[in-house]
Amino acid sequence: MCGLLLFQHYYQNKLKLAIIGQSLFGQEVYSNLRKQGHKVVGVFTVPDKDGKADPLAVAAEKDGTPVFKFPRWRVKGKPIPEVVEAYKAVGAELNVMPFCSQFIPMNIIDNPKHGSIIYHPSILPLHRGASAINWTLIHGDKKAGFTVFWADDGLDTGPILLQRECAVEPNDTVDALYNRFLFPEGIKAMVESVQLIADGKAPRIPQTEEGASYEGIQKKSNAKVNLAQPAEAIHNWIRGHDKVPGAWTVIDGQVRFLELTSRENTHSRGAVPAGQALEIDGLSQPGLVTKNGLVLHGTDGKTLLVKNLQFEDGKMIPASKYFSSGESTSVELTDDEKKMAEEIRNIWKGILSNVSAIEDTTDFFKSGAASMDVVRLVEEVKQKCAGVQLQNEDVYMSPSFQDFIQMFVRKLRGEDQEEELVIDYVSLKVNNMTLKMPYQCFINGKFEDAESGKSYDTINPTDGSVICKVSYASVGDVDRAVAAAKEAYDNGPWGRMNPRDRGSLLYKLADLMEEHQEELATIESIDSGAVYTLALKTHVGMSIQTFRYFAGWCDKIQGKTIPINQARPNRNLTFTKKEPLGVCAIVIPWNYPLMMLAWKSAACLAAGNTLVLKPAQVTPLTALKFAELSVKAGIPKGVINILPGSGGMVGQRLSDHPDIRKLGFTGSTPIGKQIMKSCALSNLKKVSLELGGKSPLIIFSDCDMDKAVRMGMSSVYFNKGENCIAAGRLFVEESIHDEFIGRVVEEIKKMKIGDPLDRSTDHGPQNHKAHLDKLLEYCDVGVKEGATLVYGGRQVDRPGYFMEPTVFTDVADHMFIAKEESFGPVMVVSKFKNGDVDGVLQRANDTEYGLASGVFTRDINKAMYVSERLEAGTVFVNTYNKTDVASPFGGFKQSGFGKDLGEDALLEYLKTKAVTVEY
Repeated sequence: MCGLLLFQHYYQNKLKLAIIGQSLFGQEVYSNLRKQGHKVVGVFTVPDKDGKADPLAVAAEKDGTPVFKFPRWRVKGKPIPEVVEAYKAVGAELNVMPFCSQFIPMNIIDNPKHGSIIYHPSILPLHRGASAINWTLIHGDKKAGFTVFWADDGLDTGPILLQRECAVEPNDTVDALYNRFLFPEGIKAMVESVQLIADGKAPRIPQTEEGASYEGIQKKSNAKVNLAQPAEAIHNWIRGHDKVPGAWTVIDGQVRFLELTSRENTHSRGAVPAGQALEIDGLSQPGLVTKNGLVLHGTDGKTLLVKNLQFEDGKMIPASKYFSSGESTSVELTDDEKKMAEEIRNIWKGILSNVSAIEDTTDFFKSGAASMDVVRLVEEVKQKCAGVQLQNEDVYMSPSFQDFIQMFVRKLRGEDQEEELVIDYVSLKVNNMTLKMPYQCFINGKFEDAESGKSYDTINPTDGSVICKVSYASVGDVDRAVAAAKEAYDNGPWGRMNPRDRGSLLYKLADLMEEHQEELATIESIDSGAVYTLALKTHVGMSIQTFRYFAGWCDKIQGKTIPINQARPNRNLTFTKKEPLGVCAIVIPWNYPLMMLAWKSAACLAAGNTLVLKPAQVTPLTALKFAELSVKAGIPKGVINILPGSGGMVGQRLSDHPDIRKLGFTGSTPIGKQIMKSCALSNLKKVSLELGGKSPLIIFSDCDMDKAVRMGMSSVYFNKGENCIAAGRLFVEESIHDEFIGRVVEEIKKMKIGDPLDRSTDHGPQNHKAHLDKLLEYCDVGVKEGATLVYGGRQVDRPGYFMEPTVFTDVADHMFIAKEESFGPVMVVSKFKNGDVDGVLQRANDTEYGLASGVFTRDINKAMYVSERLEAGTVFVNTYNKTDVASPFGGFKQSGFGKDLGEDALLEYLKTKAVTVEY
């Protein structure tokens, strides 16, 4: 019955559609509408060009949908009767025009029962006309978007049905904006619009003329860039033209025409690097050809960077190679390479079907190839020659067949290796050493500024001073990092690597971390406030152990053989395989920046995945240093990507991204719930969550008092209380309560609070000011509710974010501090009646959290009884904070699910495939 209801729903409120348009966008709209159950009764598209059909026509013909390829719909302004008759014969109820370059007569537009809807890539009434995306960027608009509107007899003036918008990133190009938002979201919007019409719910909102604008079509003749402008205006002009028609100017007086590609234009910051001067018409001072590209100066003194230059004949070169573009020499091909070259020649022939023979001098673009042909060429060559890393840009830079083969062979031989890693360090003399710290985003094996050019200050909590500025990643950076990780997983060496070799690389990474452990511990100390000795032993030490542990697992991941019932006379073999998930996202907190990175990423990498990791915004520096060490260890590019920035932007995009298959998160419960929701709504990605806690520690009167005091203090004050499993509430048996509190206070008074780099310091600063303020407020609430403040509760009178170790007693079960986590050095103590084991268990479990717990008693029977009944992922008996890389770690209830560490952690990053073979 359920299937029948679904079947009936599938065919409710569906329309007969005519698709009028062209391009890959039109093809996707067509395919998605058919998937939704609408009937496409006719596709009207453009004639074949050079013997090749439009993508929309290809898809429709494959499906058996009637396809009409009219070169025109009217002559001398009047509809062609034969064309109109052919159109009316299909009986469409709605015309859908996803992208149409032809002029459609009004008797076609108005013919269907529901009329016609059109997609336009701007927020109408802004930028009416054929070059809307270009003008959005040229004008420097902060928002872009698209409109689905009802067609009328004006130019993009019909009533609005639906609009969507997105932010324009400072370095967006036409391609970037189209591929990131206008294309994928536009397809969804067209499908949604059709369904709204089918359901009778589609609005018709008249367009206002207020703010309306119309700009003409951008052609090569009017695309010359005016260089006598501020840098941002030049930048906007170039990126608004992309490759077609391409902004152009005259350079060096020798080349009359040159296209400037803006794919990676960025405003530079700081001093302009050294370079070779290049005279450019209209520029007040020469451009500079640097190792990064061509630097141009605006009239406002600011600069921008042009990465690629394209000549009139279509040849593209890196701008950095302008003065050496003609120096490359040909390589002699081996016999095997010659065979491969002939196979590639056949691929060219298949794409350029209009060319009789592919000669060495055949130019890909002059032979009629378009951008989709570039994608096809790259993918076909990669499929034929696995392991060769080709990009679309390689085709533009090697457009002739001979140049393409030369480029291909160099890549095949590894002669086109990446340049040595370039790092623009921040240097700092501290702790008797000079720290060299990367501060930029790490994407696809390179450190680079955020796409937006934005940065933020990371603060030393010891004195509140700025350590350095760190790149502030944007949504565009996330998309590029995910694309790099996906490419590395799908086509890079990581996915094909022998597991034992993968383990060797992780061992090497652990060795490098050990070699740099003092540097890592110092960075951790100044960035997070961790006491140096603890950072060295735990933050860094356990991170090294974690990578070594999981490196050993790489070649031990295995499935099972499973006996199943045989279907005689056949025989069957069923077995399972454990396979990596693909691209994984990891979002980590600020309390143990490096250790939390290691706990999640080591298991993720050992399983064979690639990753994009977002460190906490306030503690990014050890993660970026780790990225540097990963390159030195030989981890292939794209396998590890690190994006500092905000959780609201970077974390949210990672949760939403359709190419990410797993997200591991450590942080607060409310954020964990939001992440889980986003992961479900996006693509049902796998999730593991290590969230908040209010871990109970029960101390019975028969405990070892010396140990209970020592471990009880450690359970609360370890790492300044910024500890996921910190004992959020201590239950002390009544008969020993006062003695326990007295001894704790005595020990607190002996603790040295101070500079975390001082080897004798016991207690360092809280991680950041906002957290310190929350802790002080937490203590104020405790006092107001009637708890007894025995010690502390105040900020230490010195620079930085230091808080006194604090003790509360007489804490009733209903109080805020009894229920909520402080995540700081606050001991919350409640008495329980002598001998009331079940009563204290009930109170200990009366929480929505279940991360960790503890019990101190000499009675082993009591210890086992209590440990069995405590509702927590970890139970410590006569110890606390004793975690090990081989033991699984994770919570119950609203403390999350999934495990870090141990074999269980590997399973979080693997999927099980069952295979049955009949023989």
